[in-house]
Amino acid sequence: MNEEKLIQACLDGNNEAFEVLVKKYYRKVFQLALSLTRNPAEADDLAQEVFIKAYTALPSFRGKSSFSTWLYQITLNHIRDHHRKQARTRTESWPIRNHHLPVETSQPTEKPQEVQQLIQRALQKLPDKFRLIITLRDVHGFSYEEISNILNISPGTVDSRLHRARKKLRQELLPFLKEKGGQL
Repeated sequence: MNEEKLIQACLDGNNEAFEVLVKKYYRKVFQLALSLTRNPAEADDLAQEVFIKAYTALPSFRGKSSFSTWLYQITLNHIRDHHRKQARTRTESWPIRNHHLPVETSQPTEKPQEVQQLIQRALQKLPDKFRLIITLRDVHGFSYEEISNILNISPGTVDSRLHRARKKLRQELLPFLKEKGGQL
């Protein structure tokens, strides 16, 4: 059954059709939540909450974008709300775990885990809007148009933010790269 028919079946009260959608998208929603929380238990809770929200909001889905884009919008909004609630009780930045950004060094003895920790620290120094756009594009592989729909910004804004985000990340990593003789 194609996605459009699954959605219509859900709207007609077929809970099994929604189960199919959950199975199809759960891992991606979980991974996005995990990359923004760095806590598997919290990411699992958030993913489940996202699907509850999606189920109750399904009648408002108009099909102007793909179901996955609509679902990721719900996911990001839910995670933002979650972080706002947490920020009221403690002050902490919005962590992102980035495990797909390559860093080339001329020294093959550099351990991948150390490089990833370095990238993580550099990402933590970026403003939220830059961390988020790098995560959506470079970690999760969303297209510019998908990111545009998810964040409700123009594709041109996606392009310019991504360019600025990568430039800032490069600046953060430059001292390390110079020290190790590598390049980005």
